[in-house]
Amino acid sequence: MHDCGAADGARDLFADLPAPDRDAPRFIAGVDEAGRGPLAGPVVVAAVVFAPGRTPVNGLDDSKQLTAARREALYARIVERALAWKIVFIDVEEIDRINIFQATMLGMRRALENVLPMLDAHDCIARIDGNRLPRPLPCPAEAWIGGDARDRSIMAASILAKVARDRFMRDLHQAWPQYGFDLHKGYSTPAHLASLREHGPCPQHRRSFAPVREALAPGSAPAGPTLSVR
Repeated sequence: MHDCGAADGARDLFADLPAPDRDAPRFIAGVDEAGRGPLAGPVVVAAVVFAPGRTPVNGLDDSKQLTAARREALYARIVERALAWKIVFIDVEEIDRINIFQATMLGMRRALENVLPMLDAHDCIARIDGNRLPRPLPCPAEAWIGGDARDRSIMAASILAKVARDRFMRDLHQAWPQYGFDLHKGYSTPAHLASLREHGPCPQHRRSFAPVREALAPGSAPAGPTLSVR
């Protein structure tokens, strides 16, 4: 009888807990970007969806908190084990045409549009790092400030975007070694600004960014090879 009373007590203890929300989306699409701030190169956006349940990749974190080698190792695991993933490049021409904010929003929308066909869009919610959501979106979405440190699907997206963009910038260095893209990845470091003043912008510099405009001599035309964005 004592054991029966304990069981009844346990049932009473949990009686007021809310029932699981059976209407909650099964899938979470984490979305993040890399490269909004640099003076050169594309902005890259990734979306990642893991199967419901335990995340099948250990060691996830905000990509900025990981070493380059650790990001590369996690990249391989994410693309192997994610239920769906997509990386989108928005090139410099598009950035200059519509501005960096709109280019980032466009990349987020395209990334989501590419992962949702592998899922049921009515059973998915997007969690997007930041405080703004692109419009329109193909599924419900939430803006998560600091999401790349809070949600594992966003962490995974941040890693894919960062690794993909860093690889692109290393390729860019082969075409224009005078800028040091392999080191600063296009950000406005003192060395990058000095090379801009010395050599002027290359075709992969963002003309809509003030330091690039200032370094572009009136009437000058960029010379050198082009490098396509995937």
